[in-house]
Amino acid sequence: MRYSSIHTHTLFCDGKDDVETLCRRAWEKGLVSLGFSSHAPVRQKTGFVTDWHIPDEKLGQYLDEVRAAKSRWEGRLRVLLGLEVDYIEGLMGPSAKDIHALGLDYVIGSVHYVVPPRGSPFTVDESLPEFEAGLREGFSGDAGAMIATYWDAVEGMIHAGGFDVLGHVDLVKKNLAKSPLTKGLSANDLDGRRFSRIAALLEGSPVVVEINTGGLNRGYVEETYPGLELLRLLRERNVLVTITADAHCADQLDGHYELARETLLRAGYTEADCVQW
Repeated sequence: MRYSSIHTHTLFCDGKDDVETLCRRAWEKGLVSLGFSSHAPVRQKTGFVTDWHIPDEKLGQYLDEVRAAKSRWEGRLRVLLGLEVDYIEGLMGPSAKDIHALGLDYVIGSVHYVVPPRGSPFTVDESLPEFEAGLREGFSGDAGAMIATYWDAVEGMIHAGGFDVLGHVDLVKKNLAKSPLTKGLSANDLDGRRFSRIAALLEGSPVVVEINTGGLNRGYVEETYPGLELLRLLRERNVLVTITADAHCADQLDGHYELARETLLRAGYTEADCVQW
């Protein structure tokens, strides 16, 4: 099975390597294609100041560099231009017209932020102390309400559309097993039905769900995003999937791909069901 890697971060956001280094390593690894998907800018739309999104003023340079790489590597490696766009209710999302005016090859839609009833939005994959502080401040420590808010945002993004790939769909699980505030809770919401609802929403959709190995590559979790339980439900609904590394450095470009492949097969998918870019 030949692989592609279309969820890739560069020095323009929170990645560790530049565009050319990533292209060269992808070619050495024998990947079919390499897609760049740096985190889209957020400051102008949200007022958030972060060190992991592309600065608004550098977006044009990012687009130019990836387009130049496409030409440079033509005939050796298929290079694709994308963005990972955050869905933040009431503030921004992948369906925005300005995103689609950029001439991208694809868009990854992701939920990192939850918007709590009080306090400031925070990301579910923060460091553990920051995650717990957001949970206490925004949800009065009610982890079930936080999980439900996360899935409400995922559903909102699916309904709004505008993206081609659904990024690390169960990212909310990252800190659940680590924090005493959430220990024992499942990402599948308190009623145990949310995975089924997500799978049903995606049935018949052209959206591709990534089997994301980024949490494995960085030692955050012990399984793919999504895990086997949700992946089996997606298979029952014939939802399209693709394996991605969510790579933040060149050596991660095919990290844990064999485990992802095994998970895909255990869920009932075949290699032929896996979308290649």
